[in-house]
This record gives sequence, C-alpha cells and structure tokens, in this order.
Amino acid sequence: TGQSMGNTDSMPEYRMAQQVYETMEKRGLFACVDVHNNTGLNPHYACVNKLDTSFLHLAVLFGRTVIYFTRPQGVLSLAFSKLAPSVTLECGQPDNPRGEAHAIEYLTACLNLAEIPSHEVAKNDIELFHTVAVVRVAPGKTVGFQEDELDLRLIDNIDHLNFRELPFNTLIGWQKNENALVLRTADEQDQEVSDRYFHLDGNALRISRPVMPSMLTRNIQVIHQDCLCYLMERLTLPDSVTGSCNKLQQITLNSP
Repeated sequence: TGQSMGNTDSMPEYRMAQQVYETMEKRGLFACVDVHNNTGLNPHYACVNKLDTSFLHLAVLFGRTVIYFTRPQGVLSLAFSKLAPSVTLECGQPDNPRGEAHAIEYLTACLNLAEIPSHEVAKNDIELFHTVAVVRVAPGKTVGFQEDELDLRLIDNIDHLNFRELPFNTLIGWQKNENALVLRTADEQDQEVSDRYFHLDGNALRISRPVMPSMLTRNIQVIHQDCLCYLMERLTLPDSVTGSCNKLQQITLNSP
C-alpha cells in the first residue's frame, strides 16, 4: 500500500504489495485503474481519492457519476494516487456482460490517450458525490429479509435504494431490539455516527437525514464480510474545478 499499516507490515501479503508499489514507483506510471464488480444494483461509476483535475478527467472518461472517498485506506487507487492519476471502476454485477464491455471500452480509451488532460473539468461533465460514512451491522447480530427473530430484518428491495437521494424517515428495515441501533456507522475520522443517520420508530429502522446510499446488497455474506452500505452526499462544482479541492463545496441535503 505504500505506507505502514501497523502489525500488518510483517505479513507476506503486505510485503508483496509493498514490492509492487516500489517497483511501479521506480518504473513510472501513466495511470492506475482498478476494475471492480459488486453485488448490489448499482450503476457503473468511477471513484477517485484526490480531487485533482487529472484524476477527475480519468474518472469522467468512464462516466459522469464520480465518487470521492478517502476510506477505506487499503485500496489500490489510494496507494497509487501518490504516483499517478488513479481511479477505481465499479462495473456492476459480475454476471452482467455489459460491465465487462464497459471496462474494456474504457481501458482501450486509456491506452489511446497521449496524455491525461489537466485543464478544468466542466460542471456539466460530472456528477460528483463524497462518501461520508460506512455502515456495518454490529458484530454478532443477525440480518436478513424474511426470517423472523432476526436482529435486523431489511426491506426486500433494499438494493433498489442505491444511488437514490433518500428523504428523512425512509424505511430501511425492522429491529428486534427497539431500544438501541444494531448498526455501526463510521465517518471519515472513524467516529461512530449511527445516531446522525438512523433512528428507531418503534422497531422500524429509518433514515434520520437525507442521504444517498451505495453498495446496498441482498447478499447476507457480503453484508457481514464487508458492509451494509456506504453513505454519500453531493459535492457541487463551481463553473469548473482546477487542481485545488478548496474550490469544491459540499452540499448537505437539508434535514426537516
């Protein structure tokens, strides 16, 4: 990853990743592209870890929807963002051939670039969001869709909420415990902020403020191994953006 991660730096996987990073650092990079699939109903989109124009141009080459995030820290694009413009591509579910075709089309376009543009990105060319929190189910808690006696029973079409700006009080599911949230929500500083985004109405779990989720899935194994979802808010651009992230202004949707 290009930086120490505590006691993980003695692991073989860490040493291998460090060797790859150092080799690429010596070789020199044009760009870094990390191609992903996911399990929920998500549109195709690109992610960046820096708001420099070269990163944004590389992202909008894939599509208008762009996500800016700084956590989790162990991702390829974040490590290589120190060396070259880097993006993560989310290409939808693995059984959909459209995702494979889109990735091939994008990589072909990258190979035909003489250089990555450094001029301003036009406001009309990008729809930019900022990941503000990651939501997980608390360890040891059960989650599902139809079964009784679950700690958290989610609504059946939970993955249809992805990339929708959800209003206050949107229903997410139902809890067995009506007194305490079974969700654990971490912001960019890794602080617990579940009460900022969710509340209980009896046993109904609802959204506390307008927000847009991504990566919601019906795959229970993925929910436990990774997360329930990410929460995003819009970033608005002025007429254009230069390399300075100070020109970006975060828009938090108004709570009631």
